[in-house]
Amino acid sequence: MNKNEVELLSKEIELLMAERARLLKVAGAAAVLVANVEVGKLQPKAVQPAEKISEYLNALPEETLQDALEAVQAHG
Repeated sequence: MNKNEVELLSKEIELLMAERARLLKVAGAAAVLVANVEVGKLQPKAVQPAEKISEYLNALPEETLQDALEAVQAHG
C-alpha cells in the first residue's frame, strides 16, 4: 500500500468507528427502553415493533450489548 491508500483506509476506519459509536448509542437506548416498557401499556400498533426491537437486541453478542449499554451509561 502506498501512503495515500493508507491515509484513505485510516479515514474510512475512523468513519466506521464513529458510526459504530452512534449505532451503539441507538442500541443502548433501545435496550433501556425495551427493558422498562410494560407491553400491556403499549398501543396495539407498537407491540410488534417493540417485539422486533427486543428480538434484534437479543441477537446481539453479549459484549456488543454491554458496549451499547455503556454507551448510554446504563448497566445491564
